[in-house]
Amino acid sequence: MLNEQTFEKLYALKLPGMAEALKEQLARPDMNDLAFEERIGMLVDAQYLFRENKRMKRLLKNAKLKVSASMEDIDYRSPRGLDKSVMVSLGTCDWILKHQNVIVVGPTGTGKTYLGCALAHRACREGMSAFYLRAPTLYHTLAMARADGSYARVLSRLGRVSLLVLDDLGLAALTDPERRDLLEVVEDRYGSASTIVTSQLPVEHWHEVIGDPTIADALLDRLVHNAHRISLKGESMRKKKASLTQQEERV
Repeated sequence: MLNEQTFEKLYALKLPGMAEALKEQLARPDMNDLAFEERIGMLVDAQYLFRENKRMKRLLKNAKLKVSASMEDIDYRSPRGLDKSVMVSLGTCDWILKHQNVIVVGPTGTGKTYLGCALAHRACREGMSAFYLRAPTLYHTLAMARADGSYARVLSRLGRVSLLVLDDLGLAALTDPERRDLLEVVEDRYGSASTIVTSQLPVEHWHEVIGDPTIADALLDRLVHNAHRISLKGESMRKKKASLTQQEERV
């Protein structure tokens, strides 16, 4: 009866990790051989781990990553110019703490989106907030926000996230509202948060797709000068995987 009251109080105090760990301890006779300090330490560790896992799940849910990606599953065998040492360094998330950026360019299908999502996934595991958006979705979202009066609120939300993944920049030439919206987002985040930008276009061609020289200069100054660059090459990995799958089906 006393144990049940203790469990109820632990749940009421929002300590479910500790409550479940205590149930496990009571079910194991060998726990009686441990000192009180050791057992209470194990209970505290269980609650801490429970909260950290819950926080990470919340961060990953809010990030809305396009693909389920992780640093551990990155393919370094395919010849696409990906330097493992660079990715290991980025995996420390030190660049996010320093409010630096990452730019990933390369042909379609070479894994740009996967790398961006993998880095965002690692950031969430390290307790940092992240958010994924395709560039066309960003423009549409801000256009709708301007129309319904929530523009400032949406900009503020985008400015607060620790890591913004902006995927598929430069699929089409930007309109005047789009390039100005992009500058607003980048300006709000400059020096206070990090951004990952992926694009099929090399950075030297971004001026053309942005259009306005003045805005292009401002954008590139804020995005590129403190960015880690990753240039991918080679054929589409999606096509290669599809080809391998077809070959296996024929066997």
